[in-house]
Amino acid sequence: MKTIEMDYSKRCADEPTKGHNRWHSDIPPAVEADPGEEVVMQTRNALDGEITPRSRPDDLRNVNLNLVHPLTGPVYVKGAEAGDLLEVNILSIESAGWGFTCIIPGFGFLRDVFLDPYVVHWNINSSYAESQQLPGVRVPGAPFMGTIGIAPSRSLRQEILLREDELRRRGGAVLGPEPSGAVPATEPVASEGLRTVPPRENGGNLDIKQLTAGTRLLLPVFTEGALFSAGDAHYAQGDSECCGTAVEMDCTLHVSFQVRKGEAARRNLRFPMFERDDYFISPEMAAPRRFLATTGMCITDGGVNEAENATLAARNALLNMINLLMERGWSREQAYCICSVAVDLKLSEIVDVPNFVVSAFLPLDIFVG
Repeated sequence: MKTIEMDYSKRCADEPTKGHNRWHSDIPPAVEADPGEEVVMQTRNALDGEITPRSRPDDLRNVNLNLVHPLTGPVYVKGAEAGDLLEVNILSIESAGWGFTCIIPGFGFLRDVFLDPYVVHWNINSSYAESQQLPGVRVPGAPFMGTIGIAPSRSLRQEILLREDELRRRGGAVLGPEPSGAVPATEPVASEGLRTVPPRENGGNLDIKQLTAGTRLLLPVFTEGALFSAGDAHYAQGDSECCGTAVEMDCTLHVSFQVRKGEAARRNLRFPMFERDDYFISPEMAAPRRFLATTGMCITDGGVNEAENATLAARNALLNMINLLMERGWSREQAYCICSVAVDLKLSEIVDVPNFVVSAFLPLDIFVG
C-alpha cells in the first residue's frame, strides 16, 4: 500500500511534492503504484484553506480562485501507456468532520442573480451533514471526489489550449493558464498548466456524484504512467452543484488501479466513463421516496421562445425551485445552497421542439424536525 499524507495546517504550495493545482504531464509523480495496489491519498478541500470554520460571508469577497483545485498526486501507475484504459477503483472515501457550501460573487450557474457572498458551515458525521445556517436540513452522506483524473499529453494540452482560446475569442467563459498561485510554481509548468476548473478528456473536475465508493472510473490514458490525481472532495451534492460548491471537505481517498491494455485506442475512447454494480447511494436517495419537483422550459421571462436551449430550461427550473423554497421560509441564499447540495436537475425531454424540459427534484426527506 502507498500513502500520501497531508499536513492540513499547510496549503498545497507548502507541500509541492505531494500535490498540484494545474494539469501538466511534466509534474513529477508523488508515488508509484503497481496495478491492484491500494493507494491512500489525503486531499485538501477545493479552496485550499481560503475558507475555514471561522469564515464569514464577507471573507468570500477576497477568495483567491487561482488556488483551485489543490490535487493530491500524481500517482504513476506502472505499466500504463497512451492508448490504454485506466480503471480507477474507488474503494472508500473517509469524510472530515467539517465542510462548507458557499456562494462566491461572480461564480456559479446563477452568478448574475446572486451577487452577495454567503457561507454555510457543515458538521459532518458518518451518516449526514447538518448546519446552523440551514436549521432543519439533514443531508445524507454520499462522498465522492469532485476532481479526479489523469494528466493530458503534451499534444492534448496544446489542442485544449487552442480550442479554449478560440472559445474565449468568441466570448466564452474560459480560464486560461495563470502562473499566479500555480503549484508547482516552477516554469514552464506554471505558465503552461491547464486550470482545473473545467472537466476535459482527462477527467478532472467532473463533479459526478455517482463516483462514490464502489464505482469504477474508466479514463483513456494519454501519458506514460497515466499520472492520476484527485481532490475537491464532496460529502454530498445535487446533480448540477448549481451555486458552485457542494458540501466541500478534506478527506482520505482509497483507490486502486487496473490497466486495460490498448482498450482506449482499440475502441476509440476519448472521454471518461464509469460503472458500478449496485446503488451509488441508498435507494431512497438515489430515487427519492418523497420529492417535490419544478420544471423549466426554453422561454424567457419576457416571453421569448428560444429553441432547444437546455441552459435556459435548467435556469428556469432552478429559479422556480428557489422561489418555491423561499415560499417555505428560506432566504434566497439558503435556497440556492440547498439546491446545490441536494436538488437534482434532470433533462426530462429534449425532443419536443422547440421546448426542452428540465426538472429540478427536491428530496423531501432532507427536512427533519
